[in-house]
Formats: sequence, structure tokens, C-alpha cells
Amino acid sequence: MPPTRKSNRVLILCAGAPVYPGRRADLLPFFAAKGYWVFLPRYRGTWESGGVFLKKSPHKDILDVMSGISRGFVNLETGKRYRVARPHFFIIGSSFGGPAALLASQDRRVEKVVALSPVIDWSAQRGTTEPLPQLDRTTPLFWGMAYRGSKDAWRKLGKSATYSPKHHAGKISGEKIIVFHAKDDDVVPFAPTRAFAKRTHAALVPLRTGGHLGLGYAVKPRCWKRIARFFNAR
Repeated sequence: MPPTRKSNRVLILCAGAPVYPGRRADLLPFFAAKGYWVFLPRYRGTWESGGVFLKKSPHKDILDVMSGISRGFVNLETGKRYRVARPHFFIIGSSFGGPAALLASQDRRVEKVVALSPVIDWSAQRGTTEPLPQLDRTTPLFWGMAYRGSKDAWRKLGKSATYSPKHHAGKISGEKIIVFHAKDDDVVPFAPTRAFAKRTHAALVPLRTGGHLGLGYAVKPRCWKRIARFFNAR
């Protein structure tokens, strides 16, 4: 969605997974009204996107989207071509999309990143309400061909460092990151986030309650006020 006023600020939203992406469409007008070009991409191997889900790190999908935006893009319905001159990239990622946002922060084109209840260490999902073996079993049952990966794609996440911010913390600059996470989150544990923020010197906003935070939390007045201040800081 284009901004409601002239702007070269680009906001990429990295959604959780598995989830129905249309549920997040109401967020786009909010951010467009704040002066951002807003993109809500589908990871490779999910929904409209081709490829195989989790064959490669989803943060590389986000980097490819950034490159595509920089080259210019077309409205498929109208054929109108757009070009954002000298884009300034910002990213907000939640849950599964949190690692995509955090890992993409290593790219020099990314100015600021917000992570909401991000998965920091996939091996720490044991004991949560969404352990990886359960996701391997239920994703094809609940989502069919919306997520097209190998039968053990989720379990492989717990054995690989590829999409785990914990294993890349030494190369991630926390100066461009702010993280929101509730201590009572039973989907993604809080402890790895606290350790990650401490190691990277990222700003951490710990919430006593709130459960698992999705992208929708970013538009809540108190949260957006903090995010806007962070995005505008130099």
C-alpha cells in the first residue's frame, strides 16, 4: 500500500507463521497514513509465493523483497509502475517473523527493526504451546498447501542455526533494534529474548502480561508511540 503523502520510507511487515495473512490487511492503511510504503510479503513456499517453505532462511526472502522494491515494482491489476527513490527501510516482525526481521537487520540498507515476541532460539520451543514436532504434524492438517515444505521442516529449525537469532547475535547490532515481549508469553519464551537483548545491546520493552504479541500490537497507541519515536531517532 502506498503512503498517503510523498515519502521514501518503506515498512516491511514480517508476519508470524503459520497464519492466515489476510487477517493483517487492516494494518496496511494505518502505516500508510503514517507516511510509509507498506509491504506484507509471503515467505517462499507459502500462500501466493512459489518455492519451498524453510528451504532457505526466510530473512533472505525479506532481503530479496527489499531489492525488488529498490528496482521498482508494478501494480499487477493496473499495470502502473512505481519507484521509491532512495528508500529508507524499516522492518516490523512478530513471532515467526521476528527472526526474519532481526537477521535482516544485518543488512546495511535496514535502518531500524522492531521485533514483537520474536523466536530467538528454536530449540527453546520445547515445553511451549507450539513445540516444533506439533507444528510439523498440524501445519499440513490445518493449512494444506498454504505451507509447502518438507514433512519435518519445523523440527529442522531446532537443529539448525540458519534461522536462529541466538546463533547470529555476535553479528547483530542492537542499536537499530527494539524488542517487545511479554513475560507470560506461552507460545514463544521470554528468557531467550532477554538474553539476546543483553548480548546485542538491543532495547527491550518487557511486558508483565500480554501473552503472545502479533503484528497488531504495533498499532496500539502506547506501542506505536514508542516505535515512532524509535524510527525517527537519529
